[in-house]
Amino acid sequence: MIVIGERINSTRKAVKPAVVDRDTAFIQDEARKQAEAGASYIDVNAGALVEGEVETLCWLVETVQAVVDLPCALDSPRPAAIEAAIQVHRGTPLINSINLEKDRVEQLIPLAAQHKAKVIALAMDERIPETIQGRIDCAMKLIDTLNAGGVPDEDIFLDPCILGVGTWDGMTGDHPGVIAIETMKAVRARSEAIHICSGLSNVSFGLPARKLVNRAAMVLFMAAGMDSAICDPLDDALMSIMLAAETVLNRDEFCANYIAASRAERLVV
Repeated sequence: MIVIGERINSTRKAVKPAVVDRDTAFIQDEARKQAEAGASYIDVNAGALVEGEVETLCWLVETVQAVVDLPCALDSPRPAAIEAAIQVHRGTPLINSINLEKDRVEQLIPLAAQHKAKVIALAMDERIPETIQGRIDCAMKLIDTLNAGGVPDEDIFLDPCILGVGTWDGMTGDHPGVIAIETMKAVRARSEAIHICSGLSNVSFGLPARKLVNRAAMVLFMAAGMDSAICDPLDDALMSIMLAAETVLNRDEFCANYIAASRAERLVV
């Protein structure tokens, strides 16, 4: 699994002051801990800042990459911030995110193609489709648009836009969990090269014991083809279940990663 560590996000109550004050030690400690826990990318987000997001996102990238040898996921709703952060990023970044909104297509796809960046692609346009077929159609159109713009399948992380299963009213559209699973299956049937990603914690929004729902969703989504997730790599139980699921799904040759984690006493039962 490709783990995109979500912890350096300015919308988190504990993180925003560190981002505002440019607390290098705090940010670098968060980066190190996520890298040591198995993150493949470190997500950096300065979007909660009304002023100075562009400069602060660049600072986050440089601060993180000064202590960990990992690429960043550049997380911003502002193309200008992503474009600036790419200039200071070392290696191949992950743009978080692109969808079918006209402005984002016109600004971010050429940027991704120019820099050979990888992209998280949200299966939505101005809105998130509420049916299985609508979400699948949107995902396929977005993949076609990215391919036409010079972004190959292997650089796409398709996110089916997982919504909270506890917020569904039972009347509007299809069940959010089922939409996500069926969209993942359709994308995986189209291409083995495309990555399938999720903002995992969205699935449990509004429910008690959210971590339990997130862990169940992890296994179900992996079985449907998901190979990457935006999540907290310091959640030992979640990471343990991820390793176990990889073993069952034959994604861990000779169970090597699972056994290594056990020997390192990292598995939580």
